[in-house]
Amino acid sequence: MIGKLRGIVDSQGEDHVILDVHGVGYMVHCSARTLQALPQAGETATLAIETVVREDMIRLYGFRSEAEREYFRLLQTVQGVGAKVALGILTALDPAALTAAIARADKTALARAPGVGPRLAVRIATELKDKAPVFVPMPGGPAAPLSPAVADDAPQPLADAVSALVNLGYGEPQAARAVSAAVEQAGEGADVARLIRLALRELAS
Repeated sequence: MIGKLRGIVDSQGEDHVILDVHGVGYMVHCSARTLQALPQAGETATLAIETVVREDMIRLYGFRSEAEREYFRLLQTVQGVGAKVALGILTALDPAALTAAIARADKTALARAPGVGPRLAVRIATELKDKAPVFVPMPGGPAAPLSPAVADDAPQPLADAVSALVNLGYGEPQAARAVSAAVEQAGEGADVARLIRLALRELAS
């Protein structure tokens, strides 16, 4: 099973890239967002890969990050979302924006993706509400997932705030979402006590 490919960008199609890995050209299907982020032909690219094996085909799907790949898998647990629709959603929304849309049950944002109507948007938000990771700004880098399961990847005050809320009896996804909202209000430099206070207000609202 292929989990990652690093090679030379050979060419791009409407929904795929040909990645030359030591002389073998792999056709990797990607979201438009991922295709736009790839370097020009002749340059090196690395993609996280989801390999789908069926009786009549083997297809590779490529992603810029593990977060995108995990969302590709997670989205397809929702009835009515197949690989094509999942890629469409990841074209319309990056992982951080997708998490925010799910947390807020923002069916308008979700319905921007091709193939997602209002009913499917509601189903996605409802079924994934307690499964989606929460993303927060990371100092000097892109948004990163914040949850107790990946607390080592988050700044210590954020991880400590989530842990404190969990100790108070809140569920992990609920606590992580509240701390994420607190970070938006207070900024990345806020201390644990302030994050907890703001998160508790969020939970009480």
